[in-house]
Amino acid sequence: MPHVFAAIMPGAGKPIEVRELPEPQLEPDSGVLDVHLSEVCGTDVHLRDSRLSGVPYPIIPGHVSAGVLSKIRGTLLDVNGRPLREGDRITFLDVHGTCNACWHCLVAKASTRCPHRKVYGITFGLADGLTGGWAQQLYLKPGTRCIRLDDLPYETYMAAGCSLPTALHAVDRAEVGLGDTVLVLGSGPVGLSAVIFARMAGALRVLCIGNPESRLAAAREAGATATLDFMSCDEKTRLDWVHEHTQGRGADITIEATGAPIAVVQSMRSTRDAGRVVVVGQYTDHGDIPFNPHLDLNRKHLDIRGCWGSDFAHFYRGVEILKDPHRAEPWARMHMQRFGLSQTNEALAAVESRKVVKALIDPNLEFRCQPATQSQADDSAPGSR
Repeated sequence: MPHVFAAIMPGAGKPIEVRELPEPQLEPDSGVLDVHLSEVCGTDVHLRDSRLSGVPYPIIPGHVSAGVLSKIRGTLLDVNGRPLREGDRITFLDVHGTCNACWHCLVAKASTRCPHRKVYGITFGLADGLTGGWAQQLYLKPGTRCIRLDDLPYETYMAAGCSLPTALHAVDRAEVGLGDTVLVLGSGPVGLSAVIFARMAGALRVLCIGNPESRLAAAREAGATATLDFMSCDEKTRLDWVHEHTQGRGADITIEATGAPIAVVQSMRSTRDAGRVVVVGQYTDHGDIPFNPHLDLNRKHLDIRGCWGSDFAHFYRGVEILKDPHRAEPWARMHMQRFGLSQTNEALAAVESRKVVKALIDPNLEFRCQPATQSQADDSAPGSR
């Protein structure tokens, strides 16, 4: 039986291992994706450190991936009812199994809180098969929602990655209006995509506070009007900086995309009276933080909104936006670094230390880089066939 190579996260705190696994056996209406690129994001660091509940270790990480649909058994349809074909360049929604039948799906209209949802590379484990993108192939289970990439370069799509639908959801929740001043706290991938979408939604100014300088430079490239390194100053100086750029009032809207609990309080304090705060960065539990309900929230008459994950609508709209070369340009300019399967531990360390703007796993990188054997060289020589 043919085999593929995959990077396995065996358990919390344990180094990732590369293993050889059998190719997936297809169920009716399923497929195989030959992975070209997969993302490394902060969630994968949290997975390594066991900061997420319900993770069925061992797992193959990689919840956002893109590649070629190489095998289909039965029928795979896109959202428009058109059949997908072998050879199509696609990506897919990492959320799988949303039931569309429970109270959250039908009454609350909050499918991101569906208790039945599973996520590739996070809550699907190795026992479920090749269900993570850090592998040469990925099994597309029946019911997986796929989208053609058409001529969209893999690199441009992956520069946005999982931040694309997440940030789009956050900016939707923020209800950014024409002429608004938006403050984004955090210059990681979600923060950078939030900067882009806020400008796209009509913000006149977008301020960004983050770190390090390489990511702040990326924020300015993405459209941020002004940036500030939060490591270079204290909270009062940061607040003064925001007031200097907002006629002393504070931002109309603040989007928290840091993951640090204290940033939620700083978001409230940086927002003008009767403004809005969207909290999208608190994906894992980093503990409690005190705040003053009277001064920080109620007297300011703030509207504070949580934002958890994304659904197919955000994913679909995000990919459609990226298919427009002009709209995709801010992501296309982002600096990315590729890692092979044997370098996944280094990739996680680079993301954790914020040494890279975006890290990608190329499952075939090392195999393409291997020198040809003498027999392979002979076979490829002119006249050898």
